[in-house]
Amino acid sequence: MFRRICPSKLARQTPERICVIKPSALGDIVQSLPLLPVLKKTFPAASISWIINRELADLVVGHPCVDEVLLFDRRGGWREWSRLLSDLHARRFDMVFDLQGLLRTGVMTTATRARIRVGLQTAREGSSLTTNCVIPDSGKVVPAHARLWRVAELLGHGDLTRQTQIVVSNADRDWADGVLATLPRPVIAVHPGARWETKRWPVPKFASLLTRATQAWNGSTIILGSRSEQPDADRLQQMLTTPDSQHRVLNLAGQTSLKQLSALLARVELVVSNDSGPMHLAAGLGTPTLGLFTCTSPTRSGPAGTQHELVSTTVACAASYCKRCPHQGTAQLACLTELDVERVWHALQRLVSKNGITLARRNIRAA
Repeated sequence: MFRRICPSKLARQTPERICVIKPSALGDIVQSLPLLPVLKKTFPAASISWIINRELADLVVGHPCVDEVLLFDRRGGWREWSRLLSDLHARRFDMVFDLQGLLRTGVMTTATRARIRVGLQTAREGSSLTTNCVIPDSGKVVPAHARLWRVAELLGHGDLTRQTQIVVSNADRDWADGVLATLPRPVIAVHPGARWETKRWPVPKFASLLTRATQAWNGSTIILGSRSEQPDADRLQQMLTTPDSQHRVLNLAGQTSLKQLSALLARVELVVSNDSGPMHLAAGLGTPTLGLFTCTSPTRSGPAGTQHELVSTTVACAASYCKRCPHQGTAQLACLTELDVERVWHALQRLVSKNGITLARRNIRAA
């Protein structure tokens, strides 16, 4: 049994090699990124490695505080898994932060043989048995962004400004600037997709909301999403571009890399999104974001920052975190029905107002 480490003594350690284990998901990784400058400030002499799913690696590649990116492929089979564990075993890490807290990340933590293995109170699937230093006050009742920031607070740097840095190339920035140069401002980026059916606010409601926004402020809409979300994106595009519509719409679903997506989200005026990775990415980059919450809680799962607006359903089973609706009949997906366009429209107006409606009007006149 390895020796327990008192959390209050964590900042006094002098590790030479640190490993951050946070393979997924997009939104969770984005909310973890602000810890990198904290780790570098606390342990300036240490090198930092990050274990991440291959398809999400662009979120950390090039980050000034990351010395090495270790790729994990869930579909790689036993050979890929064995290679990763051997690599972790050979690198002789001194300190590991398992920010995921699942069985597979617990196995990764064990493979490092690190003397100091830090975890959160939300650890599941037995992964807590692989750590010897648990961050206090990091349970499920604590909002996700605050739970992760407990690490910074414990290391004595909770007063630092959160920095969500995605390093993009000049080519990525030029691409985003080129896209936006063709569109009337303000530009609203919208992400109508989500992995869970209980998170996906209906496409017709998105269409109604964006039509109102265009009538009020002119401008244009960019539709975003992954390849698997293209059907909803295409449907939304069709609804917004009827023969009598003057709505300028650009559908980029399935066409952007993570770095291109980051460059674009950092340059639009507003983002409207279901509770999803792109919502957290936009919010982390500082873009005013309207987040829609049905089966999840805006308090537990929403982004940090007062510049955003988070609106949720009020049905009895709200924030149940069910991936599929357990109800039948008229109660099925009632959370999506109850969250009406009128309430979301008012939230969008508040978002525009508190983030500078005069800027939006100036952009409209210039267009």
